[in-house]
Amino acid sequence: MQGDKASLTAKNTDTSEPAQKKSLKLILLSLFFLLLIIFGEHLSRNSLLPTLATRVDGSSPAIATSAFSILQKFDEQLCRALGCVNRSVSDFAAWKITSVTLSPENAREGLKNASNQSVLQVEIQNRLAIPVLFPNLEILLTDAEEAEIKTIQLSVQEWLPKTWQESHPDFLRQGALSGEKFHSELSISLPQNAAGYRVRIFYPE
Repeated sequence: MQGDKASLTAKNTDTSEPAQKKSLKLILLSLFFLLLIIFGEHLSRNSLLPTLATRVDGSSPAIATSAFSILQKFDEQLCRALGCVNRSVSDFAAWKITSVTLSPENAREGLKNASNQSVLQVEIQNRLAIPVLFPNLEILLTDAEEAEIKTIQLSVQEWLPKTWQESHPDFLRQGALSGEKFHSELSISLPQNAAGYRVRIFYPE
């Protein structure tokens, strides 16, 4: 009887050892894949974050916004531990023209004054949850039949308010922060037959 008990104990020990080895291998594999995910995110963050970034104007689903917020916090912790090089991205879809008006420099005159000088007031916003490089502006002037008669293209330095540029000397590299709005007043000369206008955002090729 005692010999049988010793034999049974030995068998139980033999069968438990492979199970423990399998569990250890599973844990090590899980840690390995977790490290791969962490370093993969860190190495590809400058392309991954813009792809997954949600909008801050309420147009993105709440669950996506919450998930991206968690990813950003995780990314911040990684950057503190491993260091990061932050690069703002060029994303046309990030920008929204929130308001635009064209009026004469002297409000008592009509749409066009004697010198055909008018003021274009435009406000744009970065809607993405990450910094985005500033775009250029293009103003299309049309006649009464909506045919294009003149195109005015403005670089970032031309349309962005000078006072803002002076207080943010690295703005071309850092871009606009998430949700930030910019209001500009631009003096433009209208052709005699100008009857309408359109404003669009673009990045030079």
